[in-house]
Amino acid sequence: MELRVFTEPQQGATYDDLVTVAKEAEGLGFGAFFRSDHYLAMGTDGLPGPSDAWITLAGIARETSTIRLGTMMTSATFRLPGPLAISVANVDAMSGGRVELGLGAGWFTEEHTAYGIPFPDTGERFDRLEEQLAIITGLWATPVGERFTHDGKHYQLQDSPALPKPAQAKPPVLIGGTGKRRTPELAARYADEFNLPFVDVETTSAQFQRVREACERADRDPGTMRWSNALIVCVGADEAEIERRAAAIGRDKDELRENGVAGTPEEAVERIRRYAELGSERVYLQFLDLGDLDHLRLVAREVMPHV
Repeated sequence: MELRVFTEPQQGATYDDLVTVAKEAEGLGFGAFFRSDHYLAMGTDGLPGPSDAWITLAGIARETSTIRLGTMMTSATFRLPGPLAISVANVDAMSGGRVELGLGAGWFTEEHTAYGIPFPDTGERFDRLEEQLAIITGLWATPVGERFTHDGKHYQLQDSPALPKPAQAKPPVLIGGTGKRRTPELAARYADEFNLPFVDVETTSAQFQRVREACERADRDPGTMRWSNALIVCVGADEAEIERRAAAIGRDKDELRENGVAGTPEEAVERIRRYAELGSERVYLQFLDLGDLDHLRLVAREVMPHV
């Protein structure tokens, strides 16, 4: 099981905070540093304010050397697919080929109204996501010297040179969520990795199976998919430390034990193993207190070697 760091900067983090966490995660051996792509805080003032995911990842790409970098998830409502493909390719080149693109339909109404971003209904958002996936992967796959055209309902590209190319042949694309029909279908067609955020083992088992079945219907070997979960983390060496870390993020330690990777290191190991038994290969641990670097160190020292 690979452990990755997942952050929520819109809750209140500077660029310097993110660089510090990414460097610490790299030094400790975490597999990746991911960040959310949101423009509005949830349940807090979010000071000093939101940061753009791909701008900050570009900076972090130059401050790190080995850790993989990505979004969970970039919203298809935020950017046009052509410019997004360019941005991701640029950051991939800046990182030496370490970028991964998590892309979703978007869900947080208030951040759209707060910053003047159109927010269509669910059906249209998924239609746009589907076209974005086709365009972004199509642009990257178009050989140099050839042209890419897409004539869709929401996006039209005519004779695009499909440049620049990313450093990787294709940055991995992550798709996730619990939707029972379109999500598995899109994952089967476009995803290199399927992720389930903040769900229990029963939900994980059922949704992984839906995606496997969608892969088979699409004549794709489910073994070519990577499987992962995202879970909030709150680990402490003893009960007092667990309680202190839970309080720092405004959560109840018992609720975190029920719904996340929380408790003692031994409890955390057992929890992660339950997901591994279902086929999950990566866990994105959501560290909410970015000033608590000792939390990362404890997980790296007492949990990572045992999973």
